[in-house]
Amino acid sequence: MVYYSSSSGNTERFVTRLGWSAARIPIDPDAPTPAPEGPFVLICPTYADGEGRGAVPKQVIRFLNDPATRARLVGVIATGNRNFGATYALSGRIIAKKCQVPQLYSFELAGTETDIARVREGLTKLGENLCSTAT
Repeated sequence: MVYYSSSSGNTERFVTRLGWSAARIPIDPDAPTPAPEGPFVLICPTYADGEGRGAVPKQVIRFLNDPATRARLVGVIATGNRNFGATYALSGRIIAKKCQVPQLYSFELAGTETDIARVREGLTKLGENLCSTAT
């Protein structure tokens, strides 16, 4: 799992509560990004204006611009704030479409215990499916 979290820390709190191993895409745009060696799921918050511009953080765009990294992406989980209506979790829809992977889930802010349970269950099933299809 790879995730981006701004200084608000909502996404990081969610990932910490999941209890899974994860690499963080740094806030500093000049810092080196993680280099996943195998399939991974990306957790990404949404930062958009009222028109949806800027939904995917620049650091995430930079991370996914590497073809080898992008090829290992198997799904995206998006987060956001439901107060923003149609742009809620928009980053996930954008990444899923551009990278041709499924949006696996979305949650609000730092997520609820139900979100944690559902994501754990979904990631476990995804991992089992990835293992069963490996050659």
